[in-house]
Amino acid sequence: MTRRVGILGGTFDPVHLGHIDVASAGVRALHLSSLVMMPANVPPHRPSPSASPFHRFAMVSLAIADRHGWTASDMELLDPARSFTSATLDRLHVQGYAASELYFLIGVDAFRDIASWKDYPALLDKANFGVVGRPGFSVATLAGALPDLASRMRTPDHVPGGQTMIVLIDAATTDVSATAIRLRVAAGQSIDGLVPASVAQHIERHGLYTASVSDRRSGDSH
Repeated sequence: MTRRVGILGGTFDPVHLGHIDVASAGVRALHLSSLVMMPANVPPHRPSPSASPFHRFAMVSLAIADRHGWTASDMELLDPARSFTSATLDRLHVQGYAASELYFLIGVDAFRDIASWKDYPALLDKANFGVVGRPGFSVATLAGALPDLASRMRTPDHVPGGQTMIVLIDAATTDVSATAIRLRVAAGQSIDGLVPASVAQHIERHGLYTASVSDRRSGDSH
């Protein structure tokens, strides 16, 4: 049986229910045999994370602890270079994964900027891309937004083997962002219902994203 491995990358600063929903939608729609959540070390398109690699990896591990077949990977965290998806997929190919076996999961809002990613468009030949709907961004609009890629887009039920595709997954996902969560924590507001309970406990226990931590980080950066 052909293995189908899902990959969800991101800063995960912190991991939240929107991430979990995207991963879950991909697992269901694509019948994935396993799912790997991979925190980035230095993201190329975003500011440096607020939380350390240790805490971000720990939060991802806690968030998926009770999900069979889901694992956290430190592959990108152990690489001091910027975390480019293209390089990560190349590493997975070296480990023996065929491009057709890999499904890189991503929200439609982020995928709309795929042309700005390193090694585009060759990047799209290194894995299938499972593009999941996000609040305010429907997968139905993606072909119009990226007409050059429309011929590669498929629904989950029409994905031929041996050829990488862009698979459109229409799913409801929680309307939340890591930025909003960090702001709520800094303001002393509840984040219940936005992150897994174990992640909320970790944030509180270690004082992550509080104003005092942010102030110390700002001072250390100069």
